[in-house]
Amino acid sequence: MSPAFGKCYDPTGAVHGVPTFPWKYAPDGYATRRQLRARGLRPGGQPVAAQVMRRSARRKGGVSVAFLYRLDLAKPVRPMTPGRAAALAAAMRARRTCPQCRVDVGYCIPTSLGMCPTCAYSDGQRVA
Repeated sequence: MSPAFGKCYDPTGAVHGVPTFPWKYAPDGYATRRQLRARGLRPGGQPVAAQVMRRSARRKGGVSVAFLYRLDLAKPVRPMTPGRAAALAAAMRARRTCPQCRVDVGYCIPTSLGMCPTCAYSDGQRVA
């Protein structure tokens, strides 16, 4: 067993508090949030059952972690109601509307600009 593999293997949870497995070596019956969603499920309030870990140079602690939930305790995703659909449409419309010119630009406005690029760069584009 490699040293990196051994540091991430704790099936009893004695070191990390929850059962820990190396990346891609989780036993059957567990899934991440994304895997649950792909199956049409959600965690449904259950606690984290296990985790998978791998070394990562990008993370601050040098380790990347994904939490796992039990499949047998997962619940189906709640259906989209007309009210939730209307609220989601209104939120997306607000993200597409420029606060400066009040035009729906058809895409989400960059938060770094705070307005559509046409309004943000209109001063630099004028001909002298």
